[in-house]
Amino acid sequence: MNPIRTIRRLACTLTAFAAALAATVTVAPAAFAGPYPPPGPPAEVVRFGPVAHTFNGVTGDMTGWKIALIAIGAAILGAIVAVLLDRARAARSHRPATAA
Repeated sequence: MNPIRTIRRLACTLTAFAAALAATVTVAPAAFAGPYPPPGPPAEVVRFGPVAHTFNGVTGDMTGWKIALIAIGAAILGAIVAVLLDRARAARSHRPATAA
């Protein structure tokens, strides 16, 4: 086998693994995010009751930047998979040379 082809395949494989790792590192913190503020009694009590805490996502949903990171990670991963599948399909559809 041609050594250049071997090096190229190794480089493509390492690039795919690096992209998958980058997508995982980008998306994983959003997947394991906890509720804010943490459940329990309020830390600060004033004379007429607990202090009102305001935070993004009153209903407990994910914030916008987390959703954007998940969408970007999914788009990058989808593009990588599409390119790899296209290259694999193109490599398998080898057409023999015809006699002139």
